[in-house]
Amino acid sequence: MAAAAPTELTVEEKMRELYRLQLIDSQIDEIEILKGELPMEVSDLEDEIAGLETRISRTEAIVDELRTEISRHDANVNESDMLISRYEEQMNNVKNNREYEALMKETEMQRLEIQLSQKKAKTASEDLEGRQATLDATKERRDAKLKLLEVKQEELKSIIAKTEKEEKKLRRASDKQRKIIEDRLLRAYDKTRNNYRNGLAVVTVERNACGGCFNAIPPQQQLEISQRKRLMACEHCSRVLVDDTIMEEMEVEG
Repeated sequence: MAAAAPTELTVEEKMRELYRLQLIDSQIDEIEILKGELPMEVSDLEDEIAGLETRISRTEAIVDELRTEISRHDANVNESDMLISRYEEQMNNVKNNREYEALMKETEMQRLEIQLSQKKAKTASEDLEGRQATLDATKERRDAKLKLLEVKQEELKSIIAKTEKEEKKLRRASDKQRKIIEDRLLRAYDKTRNNYRNGLAVVTVERNACGGCFNAIPPQQQLEISQRKRLMACEHCSRVLVDDTIMEEMEVEG
């Protein structure tokens, strides 16, 4: 036997259930406000630290390469010095001018090699000095961001510890409440909520004005709202309007 179709809500019931959903969602919004920008700040800091870590890793690799390059140039200088010493020693035992000139030529070439290696080593050392300064500054910035992240994470953890149980309860209640309301009204409700920073899509008429945008509501429209025969929206902000006695009635209902 097929299950019976759910009973269609009356307009008044739709108003009540929409307003009930708004009250639940507003409590969730209050918790989000309590958290403030902390979740985003934590996420941004984590991304920034990850970027700094990548930069540090790349700079360290360059620093290592430069140190290796400098060591290689220093080794070349030492090797050339040794060769020059050997050639000079051989010059003392040459038998003819041809051998002497060949050794002189080799010696001169090694002196040029020394000059070139020293020049390259100096350039690499200057580059290393700049890279090292950048690396130190980046690490210092990274460490400062890590300390700030720790503070922000502790703040967020503290707030979550205080509100997590209540927030989960409210989100379950919101999900349950949304199942009662028809899709068309939910889509309009969500669209309106997203349009306003305070997240209000359903508001009461307060002191003859819309509780959302505070524009005046004509007496005839207020009468229609209080009769609860059809859903009415504020012509200025599109929020659904309910009369101000609905809260008291819902409190009596429990």
